[in-house]
Amino acid sequence: MRVLLDTNVLLWWLFDDPRLTRETTELIADVDNTVYVSAVSAFEIATKSSIGKLSVPDDLAELITANAFSELPITVAHGLEVARLPLHHRDPFDRLLIAQARCESLTLLTGDTMLESYEVKVLTVG
Repeated sequence: MRVLLDTNVLLWWLFDDPRLTRETTELIADVDNTVYVSAVSAFEIATKSSIGKLSVPDDLAELITANAFSELPITVAHGLEVARLPLHHRDPFDRLLIAQARCESLTLLTGDTMLESYEVKVLTVG
């Protein structure tokens, strides 16, 4: 399975948050799955950290590498795909993650049930 971690799931994984079920933890840890972390998540974490809403680990990039996650850059196609999405909600970070999942045929792992309303493969966890 090819999965894209929503920012909340990434943070839950990194901080061993109890909201991640055993099944979700096993899915992320399964070496047969390719787990992607988007540049969008790094941007979201950094943005929220800069306004005091979140604490960002100094070694975030190293943690992503140490967990054998694949980095997913943002492309022009991803940016343009956002325009094709309905306005179910206005969170620009979520909208870009949804666009990436659609463009790259990835399953989006999220704790946000709102994302289920988009035409994208979503696995809601937590």
